[in-house]
Amino acid sequence: MRNLLDFLARHNHWFLFVLLEVVSFVLLFKYNSYQGSVWFSSANAVAGKVYDASSAVDQYFSLVDVNRKLTERNVYLERELARLTDTATVAAKDSTYMQRMQAGVLRKYKSVPARVVSNSLDKLNNFITIDKGTADGVGKDMGVACGLGVVGIVYLTAEHYSVVIPVLNSKSNISCSIRGRGYFGYLHWYGDRPDEAYLDDVPRHARFRIGDIVVTSGYSSVFPPGMLVGKIMRVYNSANGMSYRLRVKLSTDFGNLRDVCVINDSEMMEQMKLLEAANDSLRPK
Repeated sequence: MRNLLDFLARHNHWFLFVLLEVVSFVLLFKYNSYQGSVWFSSANAVAGKVYDASSAVDQYFSLVDVNRKLTERNVYLERELARLTDTATVAAKDSTYMQRMQAGVLRKYKSVPARVVSNSLDKLNNFITIDKGTADGVGKDMGVACGLGVVGIVYLTAEHYSVVIPVLNSKSNISCSIRGRGYFGYLHWYGDRPDEAYLDDVPRHARFRIGDIVVTSGYSSVFPPGMLVGKIMRVYNSANGMSYRLRVKLSTDFGNLRDVCVINDSEMMEQMKLLEAANDSLRPK
């Protein structure tokens, strides 16, 4: 202890110098807008690099589990595709019908592969940061998905990074439907388990069963129709008794989310501009 005190006494002027430097920098960046903006931009860039390095390490150690889940999902999709192809071929009496139909449907969609560099699960309003931005073709309000299902919607974009509002956010509101039933509702999360959400506003006359699959409806102009969301686990009445609330087991494992894909729908912006023009025309002048 005596040696430590002697050391502090001998070099106290250096400690005072460092303390004054820190205080001066805090005052400089806090009360000067230009210096503050420079610091904010630099801090974000450094944070992005740190998140990149941390995510790379986590991704390496989770590859086995990710590959297993993707393999299971691919097997399921291959079976579904084979079944649908056989059905469509028999109905259309044309062996090339499915190939031509798929080419037409997918032509308008472009995908931007991205990696999750920051993610949270324990908040009411969680956010995800991905390593792709405007320089890579990512724009606001684009859908984000992974190999297991829907992830969320792009909220903010920078040149090389973007912030996503995931399903695990109280502000998330994704239009979904019950596959094969035709009924739809809106997917919400209320801060409970990270593997479950709720499908609200399902009409009372809807017919479905526990275990039915929930997919995107395609009504929101963000996600194409038919993307996997989860499956129905339990049925509740809404607060006013006018509709159903369905508890949905999410297909996306947000606790082990690494690789995602941003969906760029070339017709989405045209639809959104048309809706904005319609809303503007209805506003009182």
